[in-house]
Amino acid sequence: MDRQDPHGTARFLTRLQRRGRGGRLKMLAASGAAAFGLTAALATPLSPAPQQAQAADDGKKTLTVAVAQSVDSLSPFLATRLVSTSVHRLMYEYLTNYDPKDNHAIPGLATDWKPSPDKLTWTYTIRSNSKWSDGKKVTAEDAAWTFNKMMTDDGAATANGSFVGNFEKVTAPSATELVIKLKKPQATMAALDVPIVPKHEWESVEDFSKFNNDKKFPIVGNGPYVVTDYKADSYVRLKPNKSFWRGAPKFDELVFKYYKDGDAAVAALKKGEVSFVQGLTPAQAAALEGQSDIKVNDAPGRRFYSIATNPGARSKDGEKFGNGHPSLLDQKVRKALFLGVDRKTIVDKVFQGHAVEGKGYIPPRFTSYYWEPSDSQEWAYDPKAAGRLLDEAGYKKNGDGKRVGKDGKPLNYRMLCHATDPNDAAVGKYLKEWWGELGIGLKLNCLDNVTDPWLAGEYDLAFDGWSVNPDPDFVLSIHTCDALPATPKDTGATDNFICDKKYDQLYAKQLAEYDEAKRATLVKQMESRLYDTGYMSVMAYPNAVEAYRTDQIKSITTMPEKAGNIYGQDGYWSWWSATPADSDDSSGSSSSTGVVIGIVAAVVVLGAAGAFFAVRRRSTAEDRE
Repeated sequence: MDRQDPHGTARFLTRLQRRGRGGRLKMLAASGAAAFGLTAALATPLSPAPQQAQAADDGKKTLTVAVAQSVDSLSPFLATRLVSTSVHRLMYEYLTNYDPKDNHAIPGLATDWKPSPDKLTWTYTIRSNSKWSDGKKVTAEDAAWTFNKMMTDDGAATANGSFVGNFEKVTAPSATELVIKLKKPQATMAALDVPIVPKHEWESVEDFSKFNNDKKFPIVGNGPYVVTDYKADSYVRLKPNKSFWRGAPKFDELVFKYYKDGDAAVAALKKGEVSFVQGLTPAQAAALEGQSDIKVNDAPGRRFYSIATNPGARSKDGEKFGNGHPSLLDQKVRKALFLGVDRKTIVDKVFQGHAVEGKGYIPPRFTSYYWEPSDSQEWAYDPKAAGRLLDEAGYKKNGDGKRVGKDGKPLNYRMLCHATDPNDAAVGKYLKEWWGELGIGLKLNCLDNVTDPWLAGEYDLAFDGWSVNPDPDFVLSIHTCDALPATPKDTGATDNFICDKKYDQLYAKQLAEYDEAKRATLVKQMESRLYDTGYMSVMAYPNAVEAYRTDQIKSITTMPEKAGNIYGQDGYWSWWSATPADSDDSSGSSSSTGVVIGIVAAVVVLGAAGAFFAVRRRSTAEDRE
């Protein structure tokens, strides 16, 4: 899962930044922008769009992307937000990449990789035609140094530490050979989403937990772009890396610009002040459909939207903390709550069809790992059955129709929600109604910052969500016992304090299984186990709803190429491939797909940290991503 974790996981960012703990949080930010509402700005007719976003006074062709999230760090060792990891994908190469057509692993910095017969030693061939932007050659030593630093320095392991947790030794026998020895087999060796940094630039860093990589420009990298300037909560400026081995993009400038108000971003799109807007609400998408020079991309998303319960916050040492409602320790109560949720209504009324009804933990976009319960296993909407379970659990209705426990106290819950996300508020109203009919009280605790109460375990229920990567290992790992914090004072990588031994056993088996079909079977068994325990319930898989100006963008790659998203990809394909509308380059496609080679400079303007709290894996989401 990308650190693009969109929804409710702002808390993970804070916890990782504070304590420098390892964790491959890929948080998807798409939903932060989904908080955009509809105003009169959308009701006004489109006027001819001035080429403000495409042609600056100096004649540069500019691609401007409206976003609702700020960069948390320019250090790839610290950054966990989707927008940050997206920038890092443009700055640094990973060992492997993902094919935009179907997400399978393809060469990145490594041209080839192969395991030893016992699968405990992996040898990567590092390409000889990659250079750092300062002209120095990229070697295997840069990769070995990057991994070793993460293995030996807690600060350097903050964002991606889980990738190297099973590494025993990493060496570079030659400039083009990288060798990684494992403690035990690991099936994710072609999906190590770790930016490789230049050793000669980073070896002088003293404290990786505090170094944000934002004082010296240009920042040396080997990706398609080079960062030349940065202002916190405002912008990141990049130029093309003309020595990038794939070639450079075609736009002269790329701007990711922060808009606190979604309607303002849509209005800017209409005026031609921005080229692209992501995270559209159904109303905004409907208002833009059919408009001249604007294309709406409505594609299956890579994230899920769910309800998480607090099953009793605890640490690895067994100490309990927080103040979650004790009734949620009872699986019957959790099941009753979820039987009282009408997912179809949520998809139809809240997402207005721009989503798919939730089933298993991994979205249907990832066909190999997608799982759904059998008819007899499914916790489908059934208020009567929910009522019976509550009765069995000892929470019967009193004369006022309220559920009360044996202590006579009414069954009331607090639910964390994101103040900047309209989906939470809309779904919350339905939950109040549905659960109210069951005799359960619900108070929505909508905050700009859900981090503190979530980390402290001071919640009963919460709106949750993650974006999923082509390899699902990360989103599976956050529900293991090992992800719990070491002590209540420490910070873990857990999503919502789930710890189940049977689930952990399946997790260990899938991680060591190299046969794709067998591994997929194990992953589905994990999803089934997670479903049955009832600690969380997936309500929907939201679409990626975004729009761009066709009079500014001639072609741009979606991922996957057939019915895929543009923003928040597992790679740099969209912004690297985008072709200006007036380009005469024959390699460009008139559709929204097509990987192109070109030349470019880029400016990424991002803003307001507060907006991130709407972005938890409704990112994601992504979750990186």
